[in-house]
Amino acid sequence: MKKQNLPSKICPICKRSFVWRKKWKLNWERVKYCSKKCASK
Repeated sequence: MKKQNLPSKICPICKRSFVWRKKWKLNWERVKYCSKKCASK
């Protein structure tokens, strides 16, 4: 997949957009936060 075609989401904590990463391949539907820092808030 090309970078511009990757799915993206908006983090509910910092309101920034973040894109799909290979490490989230199996659970992209459950990913809500852009980082561990935002997830711990």
